[in-house]
Amino acid sequence: MRENLHRLELDSRCVEVAAFALALAAWKFPDAEGYRLLPDMNLACSGLVPNATREQWSALSEQAAAAGGLAPSRELLRVDDTLLSAPLRNSMETLHGLFEQAPVLGSLIDPHTLEADFFRRDFASIRELFAVVLEQERTSDDQIERAVAARGMARAAQLLSDRYTLVITNVPYLARGKQGDVLRAFCERNYPLSKNDLATVFLERCLRLCTEGGTTSLVLPQNWLFLTSYRKLRQRLLKTETWHVLARLGAGAFETVTGEVVKAILLTLSRGHPRSRSDGMTAAISAPSAMRGLDVSVFRKASEKAARLRTAETLTVEQTQQLRNSDARITLELPSSEVLLEKYALAPNGMHGGDSLRFRMYFWEVASDSSLWCRFQTPVDETIHYGGREHVFFWADGGRIHLQNSNARLQGQGAWERHGVAVRVMGELPATLYSGNPFDISCVPIVPKNPEHLLPIWCFCSSPEYNDAVRHIDQKLNVTNATLAKVSFELDRWTRCAKERYPNGLPRPYSDDPTQWIFHGHPCGSVVWDETQKQTGYSPARTVPTVLHVAVARLLGYRWPAERDVDMELADEQREW
Repeated sequence: MRENLHRLELDSRCVEVAAFALALAAWKFPDAEGYRLLPDMNLACSGLVPNATREQWSALSEQAAAAGGLAPSRELLRVDDTLLSAPLRNSMETLHGLFEQAPVLGSLIDPHTLEADFFRRDFASIRELFAVVLEQERTSDDQIERAVAARGMARAAQLLSDRYTLVITNVPYLARGKQGDVLRAFCERNYPLSKNDLATVFLERCLRLCTEGGTTSLVLPQNWLFLTSYRKLRQRLLKTETWHVLARLGAGAFETVTGEVVKAILLTLSRGHPRSRSDGMTAAISAPSAMRGLDVSVFRKASEKAARLRTAETLTVEQTQQLRNSDARITLELPSSEVLLEKYALAPNGMHGGDSLRFRMYFWEVASDSSLWCRFQTPVDETIHYGGREHVFFWADGGRIHLQNSNARLQGQGAWERHGVAVRVMGELPATLYSGNPFDISCVPIVPKNPEHLLPIWCFCSSPEYNDAVRHIDQKLNVTNATLAKVSFELDRWTRCAKERYPNGLPRPYSDDPTQWIFHGHPCGSVVWDETQKQTGYSPARTVPTVLHVAVARLLGYRWPAERDVDMELADEQREW
């Protein structure tokens, strides 16, 4: 307790709980003989805010200098009070300024970022000067309260400025968009590579708290291991620090947090690269930069994950090899191919209007011959040749109204009027063929640079292997458009697969679903993919409930877009109905 255990907490009540827990553990320790007096604990609250003005705090330095006389401080107090009070006043003002934002910044406060007498002096001596105030003047409760607060903040400042052998914590999670102005500005200024989430900021902060060769063990969210926005952070950590163990916990790792909200990892890093250290910490590792990995994310219950962490197979990969992964994404195995899908295809981001739902309609809700609307591709719920063709988007005057909206994002024009594969960015990444329409941001068209590669790319993206490959590098609930093309792609293999599955080529657009604008319009007609003939064909008349709906619509004079648009690309069978 006196020399080895240190703790910082943002909340003062947590400090009290921690002190009680430590005391109870000490008294119950085997052969400790029960209750006894304990030394002062190295606990402090990093969230204390000064309870007076800067001028009132400065007055404490005058009082402490005038009081003087403590033996441990005599060396510091040998000069006259006038000379002594100036550095103390600077110390008090620096302490006040440092902790003004303590409830927001907490343990992110780093005294080493400041150049001040307070942090170059002996902390113990300065704290004793604050104690002088408590011993001398008992007439002012406010004065005593300010001195107590000053001592507590001085203790916190000392703990924040020290360096440690082991730092352990479950970091706080808060995305940049939800941070307040003060916290957001602080993170951007001091942690530019990790600023997008408070969790990764604390990862860097914990490493800074470590001595050279010191270790930090953390509970973190997993998304920074693969998101493109953290690429530079991953590269720096892989190049400069030592990765020991990475355990993927996945969803459900916390019994009190339900659903897919938090997908956590356990991570142990040491400060400094193994090849530049000679402290013996990596002597047992066969390769100079080997890192261990475990994955228990497939288990649903926290108790199962905890048990499997003890028995799961441990994988070993080379740390520096991770730098060769696309965007330096952290994986527990090497990619099967060095060639990525992005070599053969584009994966642009989609449209997101500032008031998107206001401008999006089902195609049957608007005048069929209106030039004010364009057909709009949306994601599908399951992999199908042709789907996601229910909507139209308001596009008067070439979309000028959206260009005037600062919140709108009109993206992906490079994919328009080109064929590809539209992949949903959530869930199991279902796919459908894409025909070149403007598309929603919740799906991404994989558009081949060479049209001849569309067939093998479709075979890959419509297979379960594609979802597995993407989820191997990105476990986030909704993946980014860039991620969808960052997976290994064996063109020769999928070309052979395409020749087997589609010897007659891909089918042209067809659908029996009346919610699709490519629907043929016949009440009970049916066009399907014939797996035996490897082409589209007819099937027996449909008897589903929509037969009546379609019949009534036709009696009322409605016609589907596919019936009216002679230029729409359709399978021959669709036209014949």
